[in-house]
Amino acid sequence: MTRAYEDFEDGLEIPLGPYTAERDEMIAFAAEFDPQPFHLDEEAGGANELVGGLTASGWHTCSMLMRMMAEGFILDSTSQGSPGVDFVKWRAPVRPGDRLTGTARVLSRRLSAKRPTLGITKMGVALETQNGVTVLETEYTLLLLTREGAAA
Repeated sequence: MTRAYEDFEDGLEIPLGPYTAERDEMIAFAAEFDPQPFHLDEEAGGANELVGGLTASGWHTCSMLMRMMAEGFILDSTSQGSPGVDFVKWRAPVRPGDRLTGTARVLSRRLSAKRPTLGITKMGVALETQNGVTVLETEYTLLLLTREGAAA
């Protein structure tokens, strides 16, 4: 059954993943979109005192999360997209081979005043490695049709 706005109750937690961060995928993403040396090469990453080795671009981490959210609930919902992200915090580096999982949580929701068949849902997500290290936190707004809106 496709999830509509009514199914996203306050406090609902949705498990995400797993998704494994693959070395070659990390480098390919970085080469195209974020070519900083520590995203492209183990030696350069090791020379960087802050990251201490090859790491995924934060934007790649966001992309991996988006894939996990799409598979976890968005593609089977009445999602109408998002008007934006409130914040993204990269808490720790993602390394080759890290197995990422997460939890999406409904923080609040309300119906649109102008379009009562559209729900405005505030979501919070935490993403962590197989070792329980939080690598990303984010909050954003998800627009969902109500059952009535989806039926129209």
